[in-house]
Amino acid sequence: MENKDTIDLLKECDSGTKMAVSSIDEVLEEIRDSNLRQKLSESKEHHTKLGDELHALLLKYNSEEQDPAPLAKGMSWLKTNMKMGMEHSDATAADLITDGCNMGIKSLYKYLNKYSAANQVSKDICKRLISIEDALCKDMRVYL
Repeated sequence: MENKDTIDLLKECDSGTKMAVSSIDEVLEEIRDSNLRQKLSESKEHHTKLGDELHALLLKYNSEEQDPAPLAKGMSWLKTNMKMGMEHSDATAADLITDGCNMGIKSLYKYLNKYSAANQVSKDICKRLISIEDALCKDMRVYL
């Protein structure tokens, strides 16, 4: 059995991929610019694939998936719908995704530090998720 830090880090990453996919889904059908839609769709695919890897590892370690905290998911949904309702634009969507990426990156670094005894595989997958979030954040800059 893997140590608790490994499993906890994998669970937080799993939760993060689910949150990212959910957030992208919330804005994706509202996007007008085809290039922005493409970037978001590609990022959603990257998050989904990484989520599948995380699920396999959690199963291998006899652990369960972790969903995002209901409060965090609800607050994200509320913020997205309020902002998009007030200003329905690609720039608003890019702003929301940028905020989500920044919060995700911050949280993932916090978990990397908190779960320092995690194995290298879980640390590497967390760093890959950070890289996906960072790339998406950079892709959003031209739409802000």
